[in-house]
Amino acid sequence: MPQIQTKIILALLLIVFDANVTVAAQPFFAFGEDPKPTEKRWVPVDEMSDEFAGDSLDDSKWNPHPSGDGWNWRGRPPALFVPENVTVKDGKMNVTVSKLDSPVERKGQSFTHQGAIVRSHQPGQVGWYYECRMKANQTVMSSTFWLNTKGGRKRLETDIQECVGRTTELTEPWAKRWDEIFHSNAIHWPGPDNPEKLQIQGQERTQTKNWERFYVYAAWWKSPDELRFYLDGKYVYSIHPKTKWDVPAYLTMAIETYDWNPLPDDGGLVESGTWDQRTTQYDWVRTWRLE
Repeated sequence: MPQIQTKIILALLLIVFDANVTVAAQPFFAFGEDPKPTEKRWVPVDEMSDEFAGDSLDDSKWNPHPSGDGWNWRGRPPALFVPENVTVKDGKMNVTVSKLDSPVERKGQSFTHQGAIVRSHQPGQVGWYYECRMKANQTVMSSTFWLNTKGGRKRLETDIQECVGRTTELTEPWAKRWDEIFHSNAIHWPGPDNPEKLQIQGQERTQTKNWERFYVYAAWWKSPDELRFYLDGKYVYSIHPKTKWDVPAYLTMAIETYDWNPLPDDGGLVESGTWDQRTTQYDWVRTWRLE
């Protein structure tokens, strides 16, 4: 019996050691879930990866400004994207929402509340793996992790994870469980070559509300014909776009408002919540390529 117990303990130690190495050396996969070909290995893409170990956002990797780098989206009313809402502390990137001190008018749009958006300077490519460890805020506003192309004839959006922290009686019926969801999108926006929006979705219910704990949300942009999505290191579903998914795209983390999950009249937790309730936390963001 002691010999058997010793073997079990040694096996458990090996598993723990291997798990620690795996987190540092390759993407976060559950046992047996790594889809890489046997002759390949995962190599980190440093320009699109961050452990958020410092006390400020690394501006060589990330852009928290709504404009710049060729972008010009200030947010969806009533929430304005404000760079100052992005902070780095305690090993996490934090995006905090709240009410503006006073309403802001921008190009005919009125903003009363605020969130933020963070984008990578470097575009991601076909074949790469994208993951983050994130805990959603507890408000009606979003917590997201996605890829977006910039301009051009073909505008593609890959939502790896899109959820909200809370739903209310004002939420559209189809979105009542969007505070407890792993939801992904492949959207081909209207352009010169496609007159109508084309959208394919995938979703899975999470074990808890998205704000109750950190989850690892990930996608392998396997090919122009397949996007594979992973939750806590486990494969969940694939999306097969109706057009070639072959345009470089930028990592995006946007905390915004939706008309299908509107702010309540009193502002809800966006106005009355604690810092923790109003903050989406990103423990890390990692991007990998195969070689």
